[in-house]
Amino acid sequence: MVEATLNGTPVGDYRYGRLIIRYRWLVILISVLVSAAAAYGTSFLTINPDNRVFFSKDNPHLLALERLENTYTKYENLMYVLAPKGGTVFTREVLSAIEILTEEGWQTPYSTRVDSIANFQHTRAEGDDLIVQDLVEDAAAMTDDEIAFVKEIALSRPSLVDRMVSADGAVAAVNVIVTKPSKSIHEVPEIVAFARERAAAFRAAHPDIDLYMTGAVMFDAAFSEVPEQDMQTLFPLMFLFILGIILVSLRTLSGTGMTLAVIMLSVVVALGLAGWAGAVLNAGTMGSPIIILTLSVAHSVHILATMQQTLRQGASKHDAIAESLRVNMAPVFITSITTAIGFLTMNFSDAPPFRLLGNIVATGVMVAFALSVFFLPAMMAVLPVRARQGTTRGARFMAGLGDFVVARRQVLFWGVGAGILVLSAGVLRINLDDDFIRYFDGRFPIRIDSEFTEQNLTGLNAIEYSIPAGEEGGIAEPAFLTNLDRFAEWYRAQPHVRHVGVLSNIMKRLNQNMHGDDPAYYRIPEDRTLAAQYLLVFELSLPYGLDLNDQINVAKSSSRMVVFMADITSKEMRELDARAQAWLAENWSGMEAPGTGLSMIFAYISERNINSMLLGSFIALVVISLILIFALRSFRIGLISLAPNLFPAATAFGLWGYLSGEVGLAIAVVVAMTLGIVVDDTVHFLSKYLRARREHGMDSFEATRYAFKTVGLALWVTSVTLVAGFGVMAFSGFKVNADMGLLSAVTIAFALIADFLFLPPLLMRVDAKRA
Repeated sequence: MVEATLNGTPVGDYRYGRLIIRYRWLVILISVLVSAAAAYGTSFLTINPDNRVFFSKDNPHLLALERLENTYTKYENLMYVLAPKGGTVFTREVLSAIEILTEEGWQTPYSTRVDSIANFQHTRAEGDDLIVQDLVEDAAAMTDDEIAFVKEIALSRPSLVDRMVSADGAVAAVNVIVTKPSKSIHEVPEIVAFARERAAAFRAAHPDIDLYMTGAVMFDAAFSEVPEQDMQTLFPLMFLFILGIILVSLRTLSGTGMTLAVIMLSVVVALGLAGWAGAVLNAGTMGSPIIILTLSVAHSVHILATMQQTLRQGASKHDAIAESLRVNMAPVFITSITTAIGFLTMNFSDAPPFRLLGNIVATGVMVAFALSVFFLPAMMAVLPVRARQGTTRGARFMAGLGDFVVARRQVLFWGVGAGILVLSAGVLRINLDDDFIRYFDGRFPIRIDSEFTEQNLTGLNAIEYSIPAGEEGGIAEPAFLTNLDRFAEWYRAQPHVRHVGVLSNIMKRLNQNMHGDDPAYYRIPEDRTLAAQYLLVFELSLPYGLDLNDQINVAKSSSRMVVFMADITSKEMRELDARAQAWLAENWSGMEAPGTGLSMIFAYISERNINSMLLGSFIALVVISLILIFALRSFRIGLISLAPNLFPAATAFGLWGYLSGEVGLAIAVVVAMTLGIVVDDTVHFLSKYLRARREHGMDSFEATRYAFKTVGLALWVTSVTLVAGFGVMAFSGFKVNADMGLLSAVTIAFALIADFLFLPPLLMRVDAKRA
């Protein structure tokens, strides 16, 4: 063993540090080459805009939706919403614009159907014949009487009102259905680029008509575009935050520069390795660079802080580097492992994007560890390093804080403990709730356009049902159609419901048509054979692309019913479907038709995610606890460490429960994600505390003061950096990332409070008479 002394105090084994210093140029060269090779993988990264990536392939709600889509047609839409400034769509100019936009809708890539009041298949009787034709034909040449007729029909058809036209006639829509081959991630950008080009041309040609765009395809685009835009602003902002915090705290240009080099390399290497592995990024993983950027600061700060403290005591630069590595190697490695474990347990999440996020960040954390103990000390051995002699203001503050905690240990123990219990009780106020429409904040067009659509035209959330008739051709059975119509009427009376698309509307209209358009016959046909004939004649009269495949299956043994809702949360949607199931059980004997649809999957994913992450968090807690017990070589201290590791999440969620009360998709992974992070401060504090007890023979009071003096400032710097990093994510326009960032920042802030004001008094109570 090579041992030296510093002011008469043994500084321990220098061997590893001496090797790094001796072969510093080789270490730098290897680090740069390996990092460059790994970083090249970023060129293989792509972004998947499909919001279905949030659901695992074995998600039962997704499987139910896929079965429905395989039976009928896949309902992915692009909706143009027109709001004439004149207040009505029933003018020659507006109807002509709708007609043109409807025709252009067929040119949309992958389009399979276009619906509007212009091409609505209006039916009427002419003798014994059923006439089916577009409601609007050559709008520019229409007379006033013809326009009045169009208005009368459009505002009286349940199939159109509150879906294709508002009940007051002020707003209308052109709905384009697309069926993507799903063979390329470029399909959505291709569709959206076409739609935006058409929208720009429309706005230029019709300045008196406001045009909005929404629908599933636009949401898919937003799921990739919004997080990507966030990264272009938030990543540089976070970088500036870190630069300022490190420069002010460490007061060394070389140390600050190398810390920034380490964190930037950690980000690009982690993303590069993901690229080499064939990972496809998505909305849920776009925050990974900010998280890695934030987490990778801690190691460098601890190593540089200890190095500067040693320099101030009179050691040479090389001795200070070696001593810093000796003191910090174990805690830095432990914190890296525990943080990585926390993120790896995100693989228990039911949402694949969070699994990938966890894997990318875990990789970045371990890359940061390797760079911090190889590349950083090698570079510091090359670069000029100076440290002002004497005690810094930050060190004096931490020494004073240590004295305060020791002197007020009883008050802090009971006071902070009571605060923890009170805040933690707020967890009981939390509800599993979410709102898919509000995943994007008001600065983005998708949110503005979608809210306008819900407020003025129709709902964008939908529950879909496949209603079985029990036999081939059974959808023409009057009893089936009657019950189907009753079910639809029940739904129309429910809160939040704006429109119900159901086969019985068509059958009642056909029955009226085939009885000379007598309003008295607007009811379900009484004879199955006649009903089947009406339906056959109608289908044969429909033009290509406007058939009934979206409502009935090939065997005519089941029918699709779609309920559109506005201003509804996930919890309300789950409750609405539960009431619907109860209605079916009570009013339609033997009928089983579970609700499905993309909105329903999102309505359940928070609940599924939390249930799956509970297991992951428990496993992480057990593994991390065992690691701490082994690493700290004390079963008792390992158990004590659980308190400051568990309380931050409990108090943060409790505060969230008091202030918000709603937990959505992203929040479910915060416990597992932050568990490994909050352990970091605990490990560094306890390692210095135990070093004082074991190497210097201090009692628990002096050991507490020693820990504050030696590591307090570094803990403060790293925690502030972490809070700032995750806090920056709170400004994201994507709610999933914003909520995750905000709650993580609060959790880490509470972790620092627990480690500074609760852990030391707890140690002094339990460990007062032990060495």
